[in-house]
This record gives sequence, C-alpha cells and structure tokens, in this order.
Amino acid sequence: MAGEMTSISIAGGKPVEVPAGATLAEVAAASGRADAIAARIGERLVDLATPAPAGQEAVEFVSLDSADGMNILRHSTAHVMASAVKELFPEAKVTIGPAIDDGVNGFYYDFDFERGFNEQDLEAISRRMAEIIEADLPFTREEVTREQAHQLFADQGESYKLELLEAIEPGETVSLYRHGDFVDLCRGPHLPSTGKIAAFKLMSVAGAYWRGDARNKMLARIYGNAFASKKEMRKHLARVEEARKRDHRLLGKNLDLFSFSQEVGGGLVLWHPKGALVRSLIEQFWRESHFQHGYQLVYTPHIGRADLWQTSGHLDFYRENMYAPMEIEGNPFFVKPMNCPFHIQIYRSRLRSYRELPYRLCELGTVYRFEPSGVLHGLLRVRGFTQDDAHIFCTREQIEQEIRGCLEHTFLLLGAFGFSEYEIYLSTRPDKYVGDEEDWQKATAALRQALEQMNLPYQVDPGEGVFYGPKIDIKIRDSLGRTWQCTTVQVDFNLPERFNVEYVDSASRRVRPFMIHRALLGSLERFFGVLLEHYAGAFPTWLAPVQAVILPITDEQQPWAEEVKTELASRGLRVEVDDRNEKLGFRIREAQLAKIPFMLVIGKKEQQARAVAPRTRQGKDLGAMPLEQFTGLIEADAAWPGQTRSQEVKHRH
Repeated sequence: MAGEMTSISIAGGKPVEVPAGATLAEVAAASGRADAIAARIGERLVDLATPAPAGQEAVEFVSLDSADGMNILRHSTAHVMASAVKELFPEAKVTIGPAIDDGVNGFYYDFDFERGFNEQDLEAISRRMAEIIEADLPFTREEVTREQAHQLFADQGESYKLELLEAIEPGETVSLYRHGDFVDLCRGPHLPSTGKIAAFKLMSVAGAYWRGDARNKMLARIYGNAFASKKEMRKHLARVEEARKRDHRLLGKNLDLFSFSQEVGGGLVLWHPKGALVRSLIEQFWRESHFQHGYQLVYTPHIGRADLWQTSGHLDFYRENMYAPMEIEGNPFFVKPMNCPFHIQIYRSRLRSYRELPYRLCELGTVYRFEPSGVLHGLLRVRGFTQDDAHIFCTREQIEQEIRGCLEHTFLLLGAFGFSEYEIYLSTRPDKYVGDEEDWQKATAALRQALEQMNLPYQVDPGEGVFYGPKIDIKIRDSLGRTWQCTTVQVDFNLPERFNVEYVDSASRRVRPFMIHRALLGSLERFFGVLLEHYAGAFPTWLAPVQAVILPITDEQQPWAEEVKTELASRGLRVEVDDRNEKLGFRIREAQLAKIPFMLVIGKKEQQARAVAPRTRQGKDLGAMPLEQFTGLIEADAAWPGQTRSQEVKHRH
C-alpha cells in the first residue's frame, strides 16, 4: 500500500519510521547517521543499498571510526585501484585484493602482469584512481548464478576469477560488485560510492605467489592504504617514515648487534658481541624473575627421537614445519620445533604427588621451524629461535590461581622492558577439539575469571582456541602505537593424555593434571627486534651494551680517563674510553649515533678537579661534577627495574 510505514530497530538508539521497502541508506538518513557507510544486521555486514530488515532485527550502523568501517574503506579502495590498473594495463589479470592491517599497508591487490609494476606505474595508477574517486561512482552489488558469473569472467579472460568461482560452495550466493565499467567477484560490503574515499596512498610493489604457494606463478602485488581524512593520511605516513628509521634490521647493522649470512643459511641469527650482551641481560633478568615466581630452570636437548614427536602428535600435525630427520645408530631424530615434550619427560621422570603441584618448569629453549624464505624478516621471522618457554602442571583446583599468576608475571616482566599498553584476547573452544567438555568449560572459566578479577579488558575470539585447549593472547603496543603478538597462556588437554601424565592425589588415586603452556616474551629474537624498534636503538641504561663512554680532550687527560673507567667498571658499569685522534665533536657525534646513554668529557679542568663533564645521548650537557656525584647518577639510572642498586650490582657480577 502506498504510503505504508514500518518501524526499524536501531542498535543503541531509538526506532525510526521509514516507508516500507526503504534501504538502509534511507534508515541511516532518518536516524541522523550521516557518518554511516555500511551496517550490521545480526552477524552480517551489509551495504547501505540493502533493504531494511523486516521484523525485529536491529540495525547497527558502521562508520569509518570502527575497525569494520576501515576494512570496508580499504577493500573498496583496492577495487578502485584494480579498476585503474585494468584501464591502464588491460593485459593485466586481476586475482584477489583484500583489506589488511600490517601497520603500514591497508590493502593489496595481486595481478598477473609479466613485467611487474614500477614507481612510475604507481604514479599513473594513483592519478587514475583520483579521477575515479572524483567521479563518485556508486558501488553496486549484483547476485548472479554461477553460470552467469562464469560466462562473464570467461569472456573477460579473467582465469583467476574462474578459479576462485570454482571454490565457492554449491548453493552459496555468488555476488559481484561494480563501479563504472569494472566488475569483480566479491562478497562485499563496500562503500556507497567511490567518492567516500577521502584519502589514499599506494605504498609499494612486491612479488607474491598465487595462493601463497611457491609452486604457483609469481604475481605482481601493489600495496596501498586508505584513510578517513587527509590529516589521518599525513599522520600515518609520518609514522611509516619513523618506523622506517627504526627498522630493527637497519639498527642491528648500524649498532653492530647482529647479522645474517647466506653461507650460514637464511633465518639463522649471528649475534655480535654487543647484541649478545643485551640478549644476555634480557635472559638474566628473565631467569631472576622466574626464580622469584616459583619456577625451576631446566635445559633440554636440541634433538629428539622420532618416537617422541610421534607420541606428541607433531609428526601428524606439524610435520611440514619440521626439518628433515637425521639418522643416529639406525634411529631417526628430529631437531625440536617445540620444548613441551621434553618438559613432560622431566615431569614423568618419576611419579609425582599432589603435594608437588603446581610444578613449574621454565627454559630458554632454542627451537627450529621451517619458514619459507619469502616470509623471513630479520629477527621477527626466523628459522631458529629461543623460546621464552614454561610449562605448569597443576590440579583442577589450582588452574585459576596459576593463570592469574601467569598474567601478573606477564605485566611485571613486560613493564620492566617499557611496555604498558596491551590488547588481550580470550580464545574459546573451536569446532574440532580434544578433551572433555567439562574440562574445557573449567579451563575457559578459569581464564575468564583471572582476567576479570584483575580488571583486565579483553575481547573474546569465539572458536579461536587451539584444538587442545583455550588460551589468552596478549599483544603489546609499542612507542609508535603498533601491536605485536607477545604473550600466550594456553591450557592443554592433549599432551597430558598422549603422554599419560599423572600425579597421585590425596586419596592415592592416579589423576591427570592440567597442563599450561606459557610464553611471556615469545621468542627472544622477535622480542629483541620489537624492543630495538620500540626504543629506536636507544636501550634504557640498564640494557645498553655500553652505558658510558669517556672522551679525553687530549692525551694529557688519558691517565684520569683510565682511572674513571676503572672506578666505574668496579661498580659493575659498562664503560669504554674513546681516545682516538679525532676532534671531540666528532667523537661525541659518534657516541650519540651509537646510542650510548652518557658521554663523559674530560678536559684539563675536569682532570684537576677529579671530575667529569657528562652529556646525555639526547644532547643535554649536565655540566662538570665530581666523579662520585656522577657515579650515583648513573647507578640510579642503570638500576635493574624493581631492584635496589646493591642488588643490581650483584646481578652484573
């Protein structure tokens, strides 16, 4: 009936009256939501051109200031980029172009284009994209049959789209999105029109194998990003430039911390003396922290018999990540990809009593996992790394307390290294799982209660737990606002069952303990890389490989410089003398580039007064002061987090 009205429920707002058959765009206008670019109905994200729902389903509008809104913006921009590429390079075949968020890029699109793309191409593509955006072309959705879609892409010669079409399950809706003359196979949703793209930037070009498989053809990938405003784009590009300066691979080379060698093999780190010193300080602090939290340190072999990995399930579920076996006296051995089976063997070396639980084992255990050469990335993605590992065996009643202890320990440890902002995720039972459902409920409840009792905000990832148990994942936020996966706390029902792990309870019954896998820093290599970028190489004084450099102005001050060095070194401080035949300004600049916290200038006056004139690496001149005064200053600055100066000196020795 003409003029018939219907009421639409709005999530977080009042219902609105709109004409029957109205679109969500009309509902948004009636609701005063000019910022809406899409909507959510139940679990579905949909375009604003979608008819408003009949019935009681509430409409939740999506704007660009949300994660969903940014993904839609980025994916829509990827379509605009693909249409520009097809106009400029008709011979290029389109493949896929998803939204991503890797801290630099917001989307990419892969093309089968023999010669690849260069910087001049990106400039031309950007200009054409700007014209398409200026034209404000609507994004329109079409639902077609599989046969219609096949005919369309066959006529266009888009073979990759035909392959993607074949992967769509029978009965699933086949949807296309158009803007102008460009059409793509896509689930959507998209922006209402191209004109909603406020700002974008094409970032780089790269190669990528089709479907990520090295056996397939190499494609040409264009990375880009899209933004809610030009201001946001400028801020992002400034962050990207700062991140480039902080790249741990560049800093590692400039500060002489570590290197890689193709003669040794990709993804295998060579630690130089200064890098090894910083790493050893991290390890020493880690060990002391674990001793204080009731852990026992263990060491385990780098290889183990194939039978061990068969029992653990790694040969069935993880074989592609393990290196080829070696044969020893007729028995196949594998280098370890994980430490947990070894810790279980230590636990099972004798029958344990409930009185021994919780039983906490920790290890900085080096493991080896195969990573394709294309994904290796400095310290952040390697083939051999040292895992900050621990396993806790406990009773059902102890699990909540142990999880809370893991979380408290996490924040103390990460805080000591300068991280105070986190994102926390609780991952629950997947569709395929092992273990008893009651145990899953108990473990998940323990994880949840630990988070809530500590008043920690968290997000639930439904069904994202590993098959052997639920988990908590913690991402740290660095000084540039980037997030890094770091801590994981996982409950495991699988390995205790596979290895028949038991303890004797108070009634003399043999009972299966709960097992908690727990890594706080993750891998030392990756954590070192994150830490290096977080501080831009300027480690806090307690971690700096050289804490002070002494700069005598002339040879006459050399005896006093050596005496200062001896005194500071006797306090456990790491000090060097730079007496090169170079100008003082040059040596100061060199020390600043080396990120050394303090530079102690010694001239004739300082020598006579038995003093030093310290400068900081930030360029601040602290003025001449007695050596004793400076010693107190640097000892306070170099103290280990949470420890007294006397404890700190003891640790250094």
